[in-house]
Amino acid sequence: MKAVEVKIDNRYILYDAACIENPGAVGFDANYWASRDAIIGFAEGRGTTFFVQYAGEDYVLRHYRRGGLIAQLSPDQYVWTGLKRTRAWREWHLLAQMRELGLPVPQPVAVQVVRNGMTYSADIMTRRIPHSTTLAEELGRHALAENTWQELGKMIRRFHHHGVWHADLNANNVLIDTETRLYLIDFDRGRLRQPSRQWQQANLDRLKRSLLKLQNLTGSFYFAETDWQTLLAAYSG
Repeated sequence: MKAVEVKIDNRYILYDAACIENPGAVGFDANYWASRDAIIGFAEGRGTTFFVQYAGEDYVLRHYRRGGLIAQLSPDQYVWTGLKRTRAWREWHLLAQMRELGLPVPQPVAVQVVRNGMTYSADIMTRRIPHSTTLAEELGRHALAENTWQELGKMIRRFHHHGVWHADLNANNVLIDTETRLYLIDFDRGRLRQPSRQWQQANLDRLKRSLLKLQNLTGSFYFAETDWQTLLAAYSG
């Protein structure tokens, strides 16, 4: 990775020069990619995440959006407290650190922060995990093998061992590829912390709540308490 920072007017861009040659020529909004027929898919969440193609590679483009009641007042504007404290800058560097640790996360490609006086908006582009679907999607189709739950528990343990706190560990932020390899995505607000049983348990609890919520929302969702106990046993080692 060759991280480069540039400033173009009120735009701050951090990018991997090994992936992008001219960041000023790359758009960070869906209209830019749609005009080039380069959108190859999307995923709905707090906002729409777009899958785009650039120079023969597949990338994921996500605009930072607020959640909760405050989103009604300001859906995508955040208070400016310095470039290095913006959510995009922090997520980029966290992803880079985790990849150096060998953790299964997407490769950061580029982030853009647009300052508007005392506020800013931001976008992030990462390399797409090929041939992957979310844990939620997989469980909506079929049950997972016992060893997959074991691998999920081991993977979460690896992140926690390195002090990685995922702010929203849920079934939509776990990816499984066709080789049954597992990944974590979307590290907005995530950070490195001193390992602690308290926040680690809260992380696990959040994941289980998301699984139970999906189970209650749909008639066919292949998740059972025995699956969770298998995950916990592997997590505990």
